Amino acid sequence: MPVFMLDERHVFPRPGLANADGLLAVGGDLAPERVLLAYQQGIFPWYSDDQPILWFSPDPRFVLPTAALKVQRSLKKRVRRGDYEIRLDTAFAEVIDHCRDQQRPGQRGTWITPELRDSFIALHHRGFAHSAEAWQNGALVGGLYGVAIGGFFSGESMFALQPDASKAAFVWLSRQLEAWGFPLIDCQVYTEHLDRFGAVEVPRREYLAALREALRLPHRPGPWRFDEGFRPALPGDTDGT
Repeated sequence: MPVFMLDERHVFPRPGLANADGLLAVGGDLAPERVLLAYQQGIFPWYSDDQPILWFSPDPRFVLPTAALKVQRSLKKRVRRGDYEIRLDTAFAEVIDHCRDQQRPGQRGTWITPELRDSFIALHHRGFAHSAEAWQNGALVGGLYGVAIGGFFSGESMFALQPDASKAAFVWLSRQLEAWGFPLIDCQVYTEHLDRFGAVEVPRREYLAALREALRLPHRPGPWRFDEGFRPALPGDTDGT
């Protein structure tokens, strides 16, 4: 399959034209308007700082239905104890910077380039990008960020400076998204980490159909806050496990 070269126009080829690795297009820019358009079409930027901008739409797609969240026993205990204070949208730039600087096994450099960072921060200021944060003794110790449009949320990256900090933030966010009517979290490509939370691979055409439905839901602009009195229900809470 050909890989398309983008120009200054904010248009993308159809996702079904991506190659076997999910690569669809090269080039263009990271203007917030283009990035929003990409996510609305099931496309996302993913590249290293020594590459041109690469746009992907993989098949299959890795997604987590919010109602199907799985939480391992040790993490349940940590969340129930309240080891971390979980907040939304109070330190977006700090979260993305920690995600950029996080050392990951087998990964050299980072895909969060200065241009991509600036684009996501601009989206955050416009109410389309959000962070979930774990705090301990007044310090930011974990979290994640992603893009939200209508009832669609795409998780982008996570970091943790203390045990299970990002996982606890993810549990809180997933449960709040479910309560708000978000049907799924787009995890983009397979990771063992998110597989443990219950994420599954689905055909791209199935994902795109679910995306279209999610985009019809009312948009919830930022800054986000947890619902008053919100506490995340955990799998097994109703049966005492």
